[in-house]
Amino acid sequence: MKPNKIYSLLGIAMRGRNVVSGEFATESAVKDGSAMLVLVAKDASDNTKKLFNNKCSFYEVPCFEYGTKEELGHAIGKELRSSLAVTDLGLADAIIAKLEESQN
Repeated sequence: MKPNKIYSLLGIAMRGRNVVSGEFATESAVKDGSAMLVLVAKDASDNTKKLFNNKCSFYEVPCFEYGTKEELGHAIGKELRSSLAVTDLGLADAIIAKLEESQN
């Protein structure tokens, strides 16, 4: 995994207990309004991608596909993670800015 700012920010968010990971926990965070940003791994299943794209558009939560399951898990100090939600608005905004910067 190449070190980059997005993974660093995810690590900071995790240390501050501002990340929930795993499909069920991420979906619950979106539904209860605590999720400020959702990241889905690019190698996640099509059903998982569709589920989070639909949920996030309905609940108006920004959703991005980024990294692999292994990279997302490693960034937060866990095993493979296909989805995660950032629950802190400031960190979510910083990650969104970096994601948009990397897409350009």
